[in-house]
Amino acid sequence: MRITLHDVRKGRGGQALPLTNLEFHTGAVRFALAETEQRPTILGLIASGRMHPDAGRVTLDGAENARALRRRCALVDAPDASDPHADISVAGVVGEELMFAGVGATPLHARRWLAQLGFSELASVPIGSVDPAARVRIMCELAVLREGVEGIVLVSPDRHGGSPDGWWRISGEFADRGYAMLVIVGGSAAVALERMQEFDAINASGPVEPLVLDAPAAEPAPAPEGTAS
Repeated sequence: MRITLHDVRKGRGGQALPLTNLEFHTGAVRFALAETEQRPTILGLIASGRMHPDAGRVTLDGAENARALRRRCALVDAPDASDPHADISVAGVVGEELMFAGVGATPLHARRWLAQLGFSELASVPIGSVDPAARVRIMCELAVLREGVEGIVLVSPDRHGGSPDGWWRISGEFADRGYAMLVIVGGSAAVALERMQEFDAINASGPVEPLVLDAPAAEPAPAPEGTAS
């Protein structure tokens, strides 16, 4: 599976999402940079076939098919779109996703599923209090329970804090399992990923501009001698 965004843009003058080109595919994890409050979710919605861009197009294996893309690509933890409320217990989140996946969804089923994943101690913990890496593991494992899912668009895992190494390694594991992985991150996380050479992190949308402080203003040149002040 190969998902490609060709010159997509959203909003007047690209305010919601500026001109974007990116590609991710089966068996690889890629990251894409999206800043501001809304852009990560908008990019995730477009990349997973859940929102139409105002310009450009999105293709799945070379063809435009938003319905197939929605079915085959899961949108995970996107703010205001697919993220669970912070106060819901992990077992509650799991139970709801098990129901959507069409499998047993009682509290007992949820606790058994968490135990199989090695997170039984998190069952009663609010999802908003869970370690970022554990959250990503749980949310992605739930996403791939749904029939036909072959790709994951993970939105802003860096907003939960911590170092990128945990959730990035987990994303790589899903790619190794044969999923197409796109992780949408902010500027600081993108720079960190590019600097951590052991991750071999590849940007799906192009090079990241390094974060630099504004240069100090130059001092005015002294006036020539004999010039009246």
